Amino acid sequence: MEQIPQEKFRIVGVEEGGTEHAARRQVGYWQDAWRRLRQNKTAMAALILLAVLLVMTLIGPNLTGYSFEQMDREAKNMAPSAQHWFGTDDLGRDLFTRVWQGGRVSMTIGLLGALVSTVIGVIYGSISAFFGGVVDNVMMRIVEILISIPYLIIVILISVITDSHSLGTLILALTLTGWCGTARLIRGQILQLREQEYVLAAEALGVSPLRVIVKHLIPNTLGLIIVGVTFDIPGYIFSEAFLSYIGLGIQPPETSWGALASAAQQNFRFYPYQLFLPSLMIALTMLSFTLLGDGLRDALDPQLRQ
Repeated sequence: MEQIPQEKFRIVGVEEGGTEHAARRQVGYWQDAWRRLRQNKTAMAALILLAVLLVMTLIGPNLTGYSFEQMDREAKNMAPSAQHWFGTDDLGRDLFTRVWQGGRVSMTIGLLGALVSTVIGVIYGSISAFFGGVVDNVMMRIVEILISIPYLIIVILISVITDSHSLGTLILALTLTGWCGTARLIRGQILQLREQEYVLAAEALGVSPLRVIVKHLIPNTLGLIIVGVTFDIPGYIFSEAFLSYIGLGIQPPETSWGALASAAQQNFRFYPYQLFLPSLMIALTMLSFTLLGDGLRDALDPQLRQ
């Protein structure tokens, strides 16, 4: 049989020197999440506003040259002016300094409260979901009991027992049951991840439960945790403002946005700016964290990844 010469064959469908190439640059999960967050103009505006508020709580009390405790009897209830940018209160204290000093306290309570609650809730919920069975039932019944207790009662009891209204006491009272919601949220997520192949493979290789939780389960819930933190922070800020407003929060000479609003309510009809300014800061902070949380929830959703 006659052999066909090799010269009669020609490769088709592939350009000479051509190679396969990616349609676009490969990006990781967090890079893609950041790209989608940047495309959300509302979330980015909220992030910028939060950055401004945080910077002002750090440097604001030092801009005017007045101490937040400094009183001037000749400058009581002054309207906003070049001398006192936000005016003064009924004791002659500079409100610009006091608003940003109070912001330090409110932001600290919001950030620390959310951080403590998240850490406790993540650990508790992960252990409950991973071991399941009797352990899960007992731990969840404890959570349900704690959630049913109004936090206002807890704050009153802690204040009476410790005879203190300090920042640490307030954070302790708010986080004593504040972690329960996070624990239930993380438990639900871990229950879904518990049956994934990589978790079963790790257990088959003899990896300890603690290592499985720390190395495999918790990292896969980071998106949910971050979103949860951004929604928890405004809740703690509002709780502190409410407690200070009714006299159970931060006490003089310290101040917070809630304490400033509480002190200004008596003179609201005559000096409305004294109540408007701290209330505006509370509203802007809570709104910004809420909008940022919505943006993060969309950005971190793996189903929306392109």
